[in-house]
Amino acid sequence: MPDLIPFSEVAHLFQDFEHTAWRLETRRGYASDRNGPKWQRFLRGDDIANEPDNEWRANVRAQTAAGKRFERVRLVDQPPTEGQRFLLASGLGNVAAGEDIRNLYRSEAQCLGIVDSDFWLFDSRVVAEFEFDDHDVTLGVRVHEDAETVVRACQVRDAAWHHAVPTRDFQARVLSDV
Repeated sequence: MPDLIPFSEVAHLFQDFEHTAWRLETRRGYASDRNGPKWQRFLRGDDIANEPDNEWRANVRAQTAAGKRFERVRLVDQPPTEGQRFLLASGLGNVAAGEDIRNLYRSEAQCLGIVDSDFWLFDSRVVAEFEFDDHDVTLGVRVHEDAETVVRACQVRDAAWHHAVPTRDFQARVLSDV
């Protein structure tokens, strides 16, 4: 198994990828969200989707303008956790920047055999798999380039992407169930 490295050591991949950066998000919440300033605005009921561009969104705009794709699938519980509701609310801003974010109920993902592991897949060649502690804090990532891990990540991507629902449509569905 590859060594655990700081996420900062793979940050260059978000500019260096050639075609596609694809993410699977499986956590019920992320400490990085709860510790950020946007979290308190979300708790107050503020519109967190239409905030000014940040570094992430600026990069997404630049990369998608160059013809690259940013895509992600988020697993969501029924009912969604507070952390998942935060991601649904804030995700629309990333979608507006050019990221294609889709959502899939966790129960459906489990039926499809989708792993419960967060990772980024770059150009169907490099997997950056996250490791978290019990409090949803990112401990680091393990970088995989071996064929078995990459092929499995591609299979997960294909299954999840096929069944996932675009954020705006999913958000409307979730809100109608509340």
